[in-house]
Amino acid sequence: MYTVLVIEDEKGISNFLKQGLEEEGYRVLVSDNGISGLETFNSETIDLILLDWMLPKMPGIEVCKKIREKNKTIPILFLTAKDTIQETIEGLKSGANDYIKKPFSFEELLERIKIHFRDADFEDVLTLSNIKIDLSKHQVFVDNNEVSLTQREFELLVYLIKNKGKVCTRNQIIEDVWDIHFEYDTGVIDVFMNAIRKKLSLSKNEDCIKTIRGVGYIAND
Repeated sequence: MYTVLVIEDEKGISNFLKQGLEEEGYRVLVSDNGISGLETFNSETIDLILLDWMLPKMPGIEVCKKIREKNKTIPILFLTAKDTIQETIEGLKSGANDYIKKPFSFEELLERIKIHFRDADFEDVLTLSNIKIDLSKHQVFVDNNEVSLTQREFELLVYLIKNKGKVCTRNQIIEDVWDIHFEYDTGVIDVFMNAIRKKLSLSKNEDCIKTIRGVGYIAND
């Protein structure tokens, strides 16, 4: 499940986007100002951002620049009433991938979102130490030897590598990978992690995915 962050201060628009995108199967987080949007980006796993240009506390241009300092690849789509050529250029120079003028058709926005996700999935190859994941082909390799993982094992490994350098708590994993939003035995994650480590021979690369006792896991090269 992809997670979309909507940073938009007009409640009617953000509610409309949240409802529409959730009906399409996306997980949607909403922030109503630039600073809280940045905080959400830094604390959550986000796959795509819909960013308003005119925001309280911090303008969208500055939010975009700060996000780009930390993440060079996440798709950022500006939603704005500004439409001059100079403003379009300014938005793209700040790091945005796309620019959609208000008012917009939800169907058009949805197609643009799908294009960005399709392109990202096709191009992305994730790496961690001697592990390589080809997302477009759904393949995992260790030292160029293919390893077979179950769907859930694959999703968990991808999640940890996409969040390389961040501690992923068991509760976050249950919500983001399992898509479970109620009390659940997080011990099941340890079972899957043990299986992943065995299949990938991670005893030889024990620093690759560390267990943070009582919290969760962190992936590091």
